[in-house]
Amino acid sequence: MGETQEQWSSINKGTLQYLITLLVWKAVSGQIHYSIPEEMQKGSFVGNIAKDLGMDGKHLSEYGLRIVTRTGTIQYFALNFNSGILQTSERIDREVICGQAEKCTLNFQVIIERKLKIYGIVVEILDINDNDPHFPPWEEKLEISETSALGSHFDLPQAEDPDLGINSVQSYQLIGSNHFSLQVQVDENGIRRAELLLDKPLDREEQSVHDLILIASDGGDPMRSGTAQIHVIVLDANDNAPVFSQTVYEASVTENIPKESTIVTVTAVDLDEGINGEIKYLFHKITNKIFQTFILNSTTGEITLAGNLDYEDSSLYEFEVQAKDGGGLSDKSKVVIFIMDLNDHAPELEVTYLTSHILENSPIGTVVAILNVQDSDSGSNGEITCSIDPSLPFQLKKSMDNFYSLVTDGVLDREQVASYSITLTATDHGIPPLSTATVIGLSLLDTNDNPPLFAESAYTTYLLENNLRGASIFSFRANDPDWEENSRITYSTITGHVQSLLSSYLSINSESGVVYALSSFDYEEIREINFWVKAQDGGSPPLSSNVSVTLFILDQNDNDPQILYPSTPTDGSTGVELAPHSSEPGYLVTKVVAVDADSGQNGWLSYQLLKATEPGLFSIGLHTGEIRTARFFLDKDALRQSLVVLVKDNGQPPLSASVTVTVVLADSIPESLSDISSISAPADPQSDLTFYLVVAVAFVSCLFFTFLLVLLAIRVYRWRTSQLCHSGSMNFNGVPVSQFVGIDGVRAFLHSYCQEVSLTTDSRKNQFCSQQTCDTNDPILTFEDLNLNNGDQVVQELELHV
Repeated sequence: MGETQEQWSSINKGTLQYLITLLVWKAVSGQIHYSIPEEMQKGSFVGNIAKDLGMDGKHLSEYGLRIVTRTGTIQYFALNFNSGILQTSERIDREVICGQAEKCTLNFQVIIERKLKIYGIVVEILDINDNDPHFPPWEEKLEISETSALGSHFDLPQAEDPDLGINSVQSYQLIGSNHFSLQVQVDENGIRRAELLLDKPLDREEQSVHDLILIASDGGDPMRSGTAQIHVIVLDANDNAPVFSQTVYEASVTENIPKESTIVTVTAVDLDEGINGEIKYLFHKITNKIFQTFILNSTTGEITLAGNLDYEDSSLYEFEVQAKDGGGLSDKSKVVIFIMDLNDHAPELEVTYLTSHILENSPIGTVVAILNVQDSDSGSNGEITCSIDPSLPFQLKKSMDNFYSLVTDGVLDREQVASYSITLTATDHGIPPLSTATVIGLSLLDTNDNPPLFAESAYTTYLLENNLRGASIFSFRANDPDWEENSRITYSTITGHVQSLLSSYLSINSESGVVYALSSFDYEEIREINFWVKAQDGGSPPLSSNVSVTLFILDQNDNDPQILYPSTPTDGSTGVELAPHSSEPGYLVTKVVAVDADSGQNGWLSYQLLKATEPGLFSIGLHTGEIRTARFFLDKDALRQSLVVLVKDNGQPPLSASVTVTVVLADSIPESLSDISSISAPADPQSDLTFYLVVAVAFVSCLFFTFLLVLLAIRVYRWRTSQLCHSGSMNFNGVPVSQFVGIDGVRAFLHSYCQEVSLTTDSRKNQFCSQQTCDTNDPILTFEDLNLNNGDQVVQELELHV
């Protein structure tokens, strides 16, 4: 370091400024070039990379500008992240780095992580005169025969100077003897070689030894020099010099040849005898590196390997060997050893930039990693191919030199593949090929790209009526393959014109999707509810899907049968039906009409006679409710028959209702009235109800009979001239409805007068007409219409033909 500082102090300041002046330009390849002298102090300015790349100096930290480093290599430069200035971080010795190369450059790369762009940096190292010329460390001995002719040339050791150009060896100087002079020659490579020229005859007996000093000087400023001692020994006469068999010996060996292997053997012949014919082989003008790498057997001329060969270090060794006899005569020959490259270095793969996760919707071409691959071998052994599994949605693109970018090459979907283990393989083209692999782990970040999906396109569910309030009806479950918040699902019913009505019946838990009943449903009021359920995730923006839901209310047997006919009056009396004495078996007496608000089998009604005054006299249709005579009437049969009809549905458990029908055996109304008035109540100690019914019927019959007489008198007065209607027309307006509640009950009595009875809900009166003598404009009997309404069911019209 002391010498280096001394050198710097001696260098003209203006010259230093000129050397540091940078020739910076951006090449088409994206490279930036700088030039600096070697041996600069650590921290010396190299260049302003940020400025040369057009970056804003105020926000350099946001760009992520850094040097791409390689493992196992010396980092000669450092980058100031705040100023963007490139500085030296190590002492740079051009001769150590580049040897005798005419142009010495250091190449590295910088990356802008924000833009994921790489730029190549080339720093040219300029030579300075920092090395002295030096000779081989051993003393040079020359044996020269005293009979050597004047003007004879003798080789002198060559000085080496690692510097280049004017800083290398420029001149030689010889001091110490007046018998010799110095002659310097320049070969085709521009290297100066010094030879000793004999100017005066030698006389061994006068002076057997001549000690000379050879000085080599370079052309630097200041000039540097080195010296070597030349020991000249004067020999007796020797008239035949050794002669090599070849002027150039060439050999080719592989770089992995083991130590002590024979590389080449040189041979020379000397025609002299005795000591003058004994030949010794020795290196001539070799570098220290060759001296450490090869061994020359002085007797056999066999050159063996002493060190290790590395093609990447040096692909060619060239040096001279000398054959010298005992008389001091010699010959020279050149040895050229070619080193053949082997594929002994596997590619080196280094990840320069890496991101461990990207969004699943990242566009094609998104950079995942930047790789740097190197192979120390040359030729095809150093050619590298990088590859990945072709089935992966990624691609390797060569960006510059030995840099590759790993980019996306297909559509990524986290729901299908959440992460990738990408194996990057770098393989050279040697035989056999060598390869290096590294694994990159990449995770995909979720985006909200999947809406919640229901298992079915529509749902149908069922609920029994009379349910408990707050009962769970149904549970929805939608699936969202996204992650975390993007997969959190909330459930709701879709708002609309039915929302207010729906909200009074149903409620849905937004988190669990469970639907609850807010009220108890009645099948007879609501049989079906249609609504839509929306499942929405928590992404931004949120995604949703809808599903149609149909809720069917199932019927329960919760309604008793309702008997429409015969109706039960509020005064407790029963309807009276007439049956002629001459009725044949199967004669339709009346029909019990009942309905059930339930549906299905809960609304299927069956009829049966629960009790009768004369068992076996009447029968009832199981499903029609028609009461018919089962046999002919007998004289002993009571004129008033009481029938208790049971109407039962088919539910579980079954519900029922009963009605009492009174049948009077009479051929006409007057007869029926007289018979009814004369009928005493049958003794039935077991039933008080029957007793009260008989008394009520008798009382009502008397009133009806009185009213009937008044009507007959009025009709006789009006139609006294009529011979056909001897009994006259009878107006029954005002007769209690309880006496004639059924059409079939009075059919027998009015058989000779009226042929058709009509019941309609469109009028408030029913008319009984005689087709033979009655005026159709004058009704003979009216009573309140039967309105058969139950829920939504209405009996629109009922016609009975006699």
